[in-house]
Amino acid sequence: MFGPGWSASEVAPPVDVKTLHAKIGELTLENDFLAGALTKAGMLSAKR
Repeated sequence: MFGPGWSASEVAPPVDVKTLHAKIGELTLENDFLAGALTKAGMLSAKR
């Protein structure tokens, strides 16, 4: 890994940041929705 001829591109493939940001936003919306629904149903305490 640290020998001659090593490069970062051999270890990790390129990452599409826009796709990751979109997925993070999607998961955040889902979590917020579910937390709100569970709170209304009385199944989620105020402590997080």
